Amino acid sequence: MTNTIWGSTNKPASSRRLAELLEGSDDIDGTLYIGYPVLGTPEGPFPFDALLLSPNVGLVAFDIVEGKEVGNFEGRQDDIYAKIQSKLLQYPALVRKRSLANKISIVTYAPLAADFVNLENDLPVLGDAGIIDFITGLDQEDPNIFQIVSAAIQALTNIRKSRRKRVVLLTDSRGAKLQALSDSIANLDADQSAAVVETVAGVQRIRGLAGSGKTIVLALKVAYLHAQNPDWSIAVTFNTRSLKGQFERLINTFVIEQTNEEPDWDNIKILHSWGSSYSDGIYYSYCKDNSLPYRDFKTADAMFGNGKGFDGACNEAISQAIDVKQKYDAILIDEAQDLPASFLRLCYSILREPKRLVYAYDELQSLTDTAMAGPEDLFGKRPDGHANVTFEAHAPGRPRQDIILERCYRNSRPVLATAHALGFGVYREPGGLIQIFEQNNLWREVGYNVYDGALEDGHFVSLERTDKTSPHFLESHSPTDDLIRFEVFGNAQAQDKWLIDSIQQNLTKDELLPEDIIVINPDPLTTRGAVGNARAALFDLGINSSLAGVSNSPDIFFENDVVTFTGIFRAKGNEAGMVYIINAHDCYDSKYPAHLTKIRNRLFTAITRSKAWVRVLGIGENMKHLKAEFDRIRDHQFRLEFEYPSEEKKKELRIVNRDLTKAERMKVTRKVDELESVVASLEAGDVQLEDLPAALRTRLHKLLANVK
Repeated sequence: MTNTIWGSTNKPASSRRLAELLEGSDDIDGTLYIGYPVLGTPEGPFPFDALLLSPNVGLVAFDIVEGKEVGNFEGRQDDIYAKIQSKLLQYPALVRKRSLANKISIVTYAPLAADFVNLENDLPVLGDAGIIDFITGLDQEDPNIFQIVSAAIQALTNIRKSRRKRVVLLTDSRGAKLQALSDSIANLDADQSAAVVETVAGVQRIRGLAGSGKTIVLALKVAYLHAQNPDWSIAVTFNTRSLKGQFERLINTFVIEQTNEEPDWDNIKILHSWGSSYSDGIYYSYCKDNSLPYRDFKTADAMFGNGKGFDGACNEAISQAIDVKQKYDAILIDEAQDLPASFLRLCYSILREPKRLVYAYDELQSLTDTAMAGPEDLFGKRPDGHANVTFEAHAPGRPRQDIILERCYRNSRPVLATAHALGFGVYREPGGLIQIFEQNNLWREVGYNVYDGALEDGHFVSLERTDKTSPHFLESHSPTDDLIRFEVFGNAQAQDKWLIDSIQQNLTKDELLPEDIIVINPDPLTTRGAVGNARAALFDLGINSSLAGVSNSPDIFFENDVVTFTGIFRAKGNEAGMVYIINAHDCYDSKYPAHLTKIRNRLFTAITRSKAWVRVLGIGENMKHLKAEFDRIRDHQFRLEFEYPSEEKKKELRIVNRDLTKAERMKVTRKVDELESVVASLEAGDVQLEDLPAALRTRLHKLLANVK
């Protein structure tokens, strides 16, 4: 089956027809990109009409004709071939004796030029009648070569390289394993591709697990929009300041790949959400542009309440602004779960029509007490009472407004399942669940399958991740007991000694680099004091370390030859091969339910920073209980097994909301109305049960038998 990703195109009718034909063919498997990729050339960015990447037939580029005149198709096909060839020849793995190892197929698709068909000289021009036969008649592509071609086209070949060259002498060391993970070709899946390429004339949201590639997707999206629209003013914003350096590196890499030039940084702004006079930000510039009073962190918290400062400051600014300066053509927001709704409304207000705003988030990484509202509520209402933003149901041929990234490319299955189990409290004793998804089916949307039981209120369910959503190579490099370990200590000194000894071994025997290691303290208020002794001991051993945002620039997280210590907030959005979480006992329990979900989400976020190995360290009885909880997770083979709470029980838990859009709610309402109509017809005798097909009666009987 072919999946279509819709980018910008000035040939909509023929592009839609091509997509319909390929999607309707059972013999073609792959992804059809419309208006993508954009390749950098000496003449500047070159956008393709359409390109098919298929594991069966490889790479097929389309020269699309919208009208009846095909024009100089020979010249256009030659130009397309030359540009793809020049791009792929840059990758040694694709070169054999000065020639490409893979094949490049080019075809002109002209559905309205029915009388003009050309099959000679390898310059095919085809309409509806021959295009499917042409594609299915192509030779099979080498699967290994196809993976490299896909990564090259998607500009992903450089993003997983280490910050500096790694010297590996032992084939089975941690350094060697991490190098193998980094060298693995990572291709965008269909959902990630859609998130990069498809841009709506309005608001779009991207939801995804930790490690699902949200930050990379946003950086690629900026590069794509910049290449297609170099005059647009684009802003990228986020909550964690240390993400700035990462975004600069990724956007610079991707823009060069797509335009052959450095980004025009006058038109791309990478800004912290808050900002100040010494570091520009969205809120700060809003106040400056509209001549409004600016509130810094301390002032805002004092005025509007502890933890409510930014929300209050944004609401104040919005209410006081009279003639808002609209300065951006697109704004992309990362980590939206940690930003108040008022900030998203502020961003919306400074966008030029049609107000292109993309926000990405993972509700489970929220480090605040608030939950994300649905888009209709999030962006407020017009004076007439109608929502400023309404998500419509997805229709073929249109970019998606709502995209879910279900695959995790950072955390192995045991690591991610442990993080979820601890975050939700699946095996917590006593007490059980802490939070739950409002819509049961969201478990499937984030990559879990039902192993046993039923995903229904009041029923036992066993959920597991699959190789599709948690690729096996992420865990096959090491024994499960080495991927994630919990360690209990009697006091802080013993914890520090174990940590120091382990880091020293990582650097002297395991062939890890200092920048492969993060040490996370979950409580942001105690981090500076909690890490002091360990850092001093490492210094005595000749091992340099930094406290992120304190001993270095707030915009920088990693440094070469430096082990990074950090609080949980600055750890957001970053990853490392080896993650040590200290004082994890602080995340076990709390007298206050709201605080319990917050500290469990801190633990979830800390665990999911790991690309390979996690060590969870803590002190005392609470750490013993937390380790016992992990032991139960491991004993259940990293499946999540529990009784799904009833509607009444859910009222006692924090609800993780799927944020049903208005279109989705209307769809559910229509289905219920249709069902009521059928039942009424059966009751009235207008339709007899025996009129229903036997297979349908059997399915209905099974469904109703499970209803209590």
